[in-house]
Amino acid sequence: MALAAARDERREERDRMKSEAREQERIHVEAVAYHGAANVAARAKIASREKADSLIARVVKDEAARKADRDQRYANRKARQR
Repeated sequence: MALAAARDERREERDRMKSEAREQERIHVEAVAYHGAANVAARAKIASREKADSLIARVVKDEAARKADRDQRYANRKARQR
């Protein structure tokens, strides 16, 4: 009986260790997946910010061009009035 009990204890210990190893592997896989998702989100945020900055720059450039055209028309009108 003592041999059977010792064998059962060893089997239970092996099963516990396997279970812990599987749990550690699962945790590792989840961490890798979370890290990958965080990287994708960070890249998307950077791309979005760059797109917004590009749009803002384009709006500012267009506004400056519109004002320059307006100023030129005003200067031409003033020159004709003299």
